[in-house]
Amino acid sequence: MKIMVCGSIGYGGIDEIRQLYLFLVKEGFDIVDHIVSKGMDYSNTKDFRNMKDLSDQIVASDLEFINKSDVLVVLANKPSYGTGIEMYVAKNSGKRIILFAKDPVPTPWPVHFSDEVVTSEQKLIKSLCELKQ
Repeated sequence: MKIMVCGSIGYGGIDEIRQLYLFLVKEGFDIVDHIVSKGMDYSNTKDFRNMKDLSDQIVASDLEFINKSDVLVVLANKPSYGTGIEMYVAKNSGKRIILFAKDPVPTPWPVHFSDEVVTSEQKLIKSLCELKQ
């Protein structure tokens, strides 16, 4: 079972994504790291309006990683256009989506497109272990 972690990159959430990837690897899970593996850390880019080619590359790469994954773990700590679309694409592709929401979620959209909502690392690991079986 391959896991992809999705969350806000452009709005300051890349460190949380990296930390969750490290945590999941430490816990023995197989990940598809869409940030490090192809140098897709664009967290320092503040304006994509004149970067159509780079935008196309990033989106194509993320869609490729969604196809390679079985489960998306979505961080609900910051809003993200990309994460919302990744959830939609994954849901329509039959992927399992776990919303990781430690804090209240003030919008119904990510909850609607999730198969499950977990509120702690322990609950996330429990859910992923159950999916492995």
